[in-house]
Amino acid sequence: MAQEVLVYISLIIAIAAFCAVIARFIRQPPIIAYLIAGIIVGPLFLNFIGTSSEFSDIINIFAHIGVAFLLFIVGLSLDLRVLKEVGGVSTFAGIAEIILTGGIGFLIALGIGFGSTSALYIGAALAFSSTVVVVKILSDKREIDTLHGRIALGILIVEDFVAAIALMVIPLLDAGGNLLFILKNLGLVIALILAILIGASLVLNRFMNHLARNQEALFLFGIAWALVLATLFDYLGFSLEIGALIAGMSLASSKYTLELGGKIKPLRDFFVVLFFVFFGSQLAGEINGALIKQAILFSLFVIIGKPLIVMTVLRIAGYKKRTNFLAGSSLAQISEFSLILVLLGFTLGHLNQEIMSLAVMIAIITIGVSSYSIYYAHGIFNKISHLLGIFENRKHRIDSRKRGEEHYDIILFGYHRIGFKVLQTLKKMNKTFVVVDYNPKVVLSLSKEGLNTIYGDAGDKDLLTELPLHKAKLIISTIPEESANLILRERLKEIGAKATFIATAEQPRGALDLYKEGIDYVLIPHHLGGDYASHMIEEFGTDRTKYKEKGKIHKHDLLKAKNNSNFL
Repeated sequence: MAQEVLVYISLIIAIAAFCAVIARFIRQPPIIAYLIAGIIVGPLFLNFIGTSSEFSDIINIFAHIGVAFLLFIVGLSLDLRVLKEVGGVSTFAGIAEIILTGGIGFLIALGIGFGSTSALYIGAALAFSSTVVVVKILSDKREIDTLHGRIALGILIVEDFVAAIALMVIPLLDAGGNLLFILKNLGLVIALILAILIGASLVLNRFMNHLARNQEALFLFGIAWALVLATLFDYLGFSLEIGALIAGMSLASSKYTLELGGKIKPLRDFFVVLFFVFFGSQLAGEINGALIKQAILFSLFVIIGKPLIVMTVLRIAGYKKRTNFLAGSSLAQISEFSLILVLLGFTLGHLNQEIMSLAVMIAIITIGVSSYSIYYAHGIFNKISHLLGIFENRKHRIDSRKRGEEHYDIILFGYHRIGFKVLQTLKKMNKTFVVVDYNPKVVLSLSKEGLNTIYGDAGDKDLLTELPLHKAKLIISTIPEESANLILRERLKEIGAKATFIATAEQPRGALDLYKEGIDYVLIPHHLGGDYASHMIEEFGTDRTKYKEKGKIHKHDLLKAKNNSNFL
């Protein structure tokens, strides 16, 4: 039996690796590859997992260990202080998106014949978007720190918190008791969670100071802590998943979080592969036309309906259609949490095999389509922007007559990032200037300081026709998006502007492309940082006092920038 298990696991990993290579080639996230690998080794094709009931049980155990490690790592990043940092916009948008998407998904499921329990699970599964997929693709595109990237990330954090609560509550509903019994158990689990979080902050953080002296001890402690709490919660009748999540959250405020997470991630990745393979293998039974139609219907709602909901909420919050579209399109898929919730429902007997198969199909369709839509979001927006007028917040609309009459020596596009430091210099110059930014909170904050501001997006051609670009002597764009800078350059050529144009690029290749278009100077932040550091080292040498003095000034600037940027 041991040799048979080893052979099957080796074959499964080999097939998953092959699928992952293909997925990378066609720019798909690994989750898709692992789910497809699960379908291949499942009952529909090779039937490895269904060949032996004992082997199926082993893979099931590995899958749950993978879930435990996955949620432990997620918990490490869910410091309770994070909710204060993601901003009111993301909190409002995240909660509104979950309620609306989940509610509409629930009604659709009821409308096509699902029972109330199944419909509730389906609605919940549709409401959550994949943190793994979105963060990976936005990081690859270097858009995590853009406005729409930070809004999307904030919404995902809120969704993760809500998913954690759902994982905690669902096992209680399975108890079958009356309301008093459920409330009693809910109070018990909350008390247990509070005791763990408080105990960890008082004891574990100090204990980890000693563990950190030995890397192996820290690694083993992390594994033990995750599995012990997961097992404890499972033994008490709560879910294994919430136990692992709480294990991570209890250590989230530790200064060793990053190191601990980094050491456990490789182990997590191995077991998570088996989790998604196991879940993919649950695409079993008859795959009939009705199931395919249901999967397509729910997928269309996730791919089209969920972004529209997010865009509507962000429009109410005051953002422009471009930001709304880019943030909304990033969330057009279901989450790994969705799969975990469905698996939990199946384990508890709330859901049947058909719902498992449906969830797998929805995950493959939505994650696959949204991966491309996120990669090519800017191009898609440029082609359909004229259809998105309803999502344009017009309360900040520019009065073109008034703006056309004004004259500015310098126009600064983008306050965030290096724009903050540039603005400090502009204030000292005897020149008129205006700041153009697409974050309404930034515009409001700068306006209160008495500065000239315009709410708008440098990539919006309609906006550029209203700005007095032909009168400016210097135009500075701190926006690293190449498309926005090229659109701005094209407009300057059209009107025959003589202004010096300074743009920004993330990478040397992008900078060279901008230089080819005739842009006068291109800022590359990390190159500038390297130049500054080398000059400072040349000037200070090894004099620690001078570095400390410079550090105090730098810290003061960072705090000032943080207070003025309003984050979202």
